[in-house]
Amino acid sequence: MSQLRKEDISQEVFDLYDDYAHNKIGRRQFVEKLSVYAVGSITVGSLLSFISPNYKDTMLVPQHHPALDSNYITYESPKGGGTIKGLLSTPNEMEGKIPGVIVVHENRGLNPYIEDVGRRAALDGFISLAPDALTPLGGYPGNDDDGRELQRKRDRNEMLEDFIAAFNYLKTHPNCNGKIGVVGFCFGGWISNMMAVNVPELAAAVPYYGGQPSAEETAQIKAPLLIHYAELDTRVNTGWGDYEAALKANNKEYEVHFYPGVNHGFHNNTTPRYDEEAAKLSWTRTIDFFKQKLI
Repeated sequence: MSQLRKEDISQEVFDLYDDYAHNKIGRRQFVEKLSVYAVGSITVGSLLSFISPNYKDTMLVPQHHPALDSNYITYESPKGGGTIKGLLSTPNEMEGKIPGVIVVHENRGLNPYIEDVGRRAALDGFISLAPDALTPLGGYPGNDDDGRELQRKRDRNEMLEDFIAAFNYLKTHPNCNGKIGVVGFCFGGWISNMMAVNVPELAAAVPYYGGQPSAEETAQIKAPLLIHYAELDTRVNTGWGDYEAALKANNKEYEVHFYPGVNHGFHNNTTPRYDEEAAKLSWTRTIDFFKQKLI
């Protein structure tokens, strides 16, 4: 990270980055708009460096953690992208079969942050599978900008099928007890909601700041939901009122938390949108929820 501090940056910069990260504006327009906030010693370059992901210094669980067996596997997604690559992480010490958790990436493929989250879930006692929906296009390309461009080339419903196929893969894994949950972030939050709609056997779903299903789709949900939103994320939060009404109308089991004063992406510890308090609290709630519903 640069020497800039989070408190030095206006909320408008975070909102601008959100528009860029979700393909509402292109990179050239993003940089042009960002220049408005380059004042004094704060340059456009320093702003870009500060707000971009820093994967090198933020990993919480090393790739070769001694307590984990974490390796890439492939599985078949016949209704989606065909052969899909994913990171499968398993605790080395298990007493019998254990539950599974699907970890769903944002709109840029299986980047180092999501791989790290997969390993975190495994350290907490689950078999985790973090698929890469960019596999049919060559996989995560090594940077998020190109990853977003690649993901735009895939149909999101076909990608949903890739994650449903990951559920089926884990369900039959010899070390899995057959109870599977899903946690996803941004695009992955939408996938988590939609897996709850489309997979009757799903045992738990945890969408982080994800797009919401329609009222008709919500009526099909069987899985209990733990829903995380960021207070400042007005783009996603606008859909919550209708979603909550549909959940209540259909007597669905759900719990929702709005984290005050934080932005979309607050769980992602590789960017300055990260909020440590909200991230840790939400993850503790997530793991407790999975232990309650999957064990």
